[in-house]
Amino acid sequence: MAYTIVTDDNFEKEVLQSDIPVLVDFWAEWCVPCKMVEPVVDQIAQEYAGKLKIGKVDVDSNPGISMKYGIRSIPTLLIFKNGQPVDQIIGAVPKKNILQKLLPHL
Repeated sequence: MAYTIVTDDNFEKEVLQSDIPVLVDFWAEWCVPCKMVEPVVDQIAQEYAGKLKIGKVDVDSNPGISMKYGIRSIPTLLIFKNGQPVDQIIGAVPKKNILQKLLPHL
């Protein structure tokens, strides 16, 4: 598994306290666009292993994190660096669009 399951309970440890940037994928099982972006996020996880951490948050099971960061539509990808959100991507977008926003933070 190339990603970490992030929950309301472990969010601070896995994301905010991470010593490398974290791409957090907010998704739900029933979300078709989420399933479209999943293989792209998996590719990025493999290509940037060691430089980037991938966290997946199921919005249905973890409403606390979703509300705190104002997640209103999914998929939403939030990029965290040094414990702070630094960028976001909303919707199922091509890999190049994700990398465009992600690479400056690595």
